[in-house]
Order: sequence, then structure tokens, then C-alpha cells
Amino acid sequence: MDAATRDLFDAHFEQVLREMPARVHELLREVPLIVEDYPSRELRRSLGVRRKDGLCGLYTGIPLGKRSVEHSGVPSDVVHIFRAGLLAMASDRRGTVDADELRSQIRITILHELGHYHGLNEQELEQLGY
Repeated sequence: MDAATRDLFDAHFEQVLREMPARVHELLREVPLIVEDYPSRELRRSLGVRRKDGLCGLYTGIPLGKRSVEHSGVPSDVVHIFRAGLLAMASDRRGTVDADELRSQIRITILHELGHYHGLNEQELEQLGY
């Protein structure tokens, strides 16, 4: 991904974060948010995702409702955001990015992945609009 595209994404990403409610910022102090261009080849392979731009976000960790003392020493929770997937969602066939759609998709993805942190599954998140 070229620097200009990355900068465009990051400017919109920062705007979305600034507009998020205080509670989301509190959650992000507990769950790190990592922004990457693409998911790794190994990650795509393990999830069955073929295209580099085929994934927008991913929560890794143990959802709050499933934790126990037996989970001590496991890796920390993390929300991954993938620029390429979100840019693809917000682009038309010619590759022109719709800025409003990009911000909307970034917001939806952050909230979707934080929903997984709280134990919501895909169906529940879809019903909520995420």
C-alpha cells in the first residue's frame, strides 16, 4: 500500500476515533487497536480468506463472558483493523474511495470487533447493524 493511501485512511480513521463515545475510548484502553495494511498470509490462510483485501477487522482473545482463572497467561485481547479491506468496502469499481462510506465502515468495524470482545457472535452483531 502506498504512503498516500495509508495517510488518507489514517486521517479518516483518526476522525472516526475522535467522534467515538467516551465508553468506546475506555474499552480501547483495555483492548489494543492495531491498524495494519493487510492481514498476514498465515492469518488469511487460517481463516480461509483468499484476497488481501478480504478482511476488514479481527478480534483475537477470549470474550469477557468466557473468561476464567484457567485463562491466566494467555495472550492479550487485540482488535486488528485492516486498511485494505475497509478501503475496498468504500471504493467504487474504478477504485475511487467514498470518504463518508470509509468512515462509516471504519466505525462499524471497530464496534463489530468490540462486540466480539463482549461475547457477541456474528448473528447478534448483524442484528445490531454491525
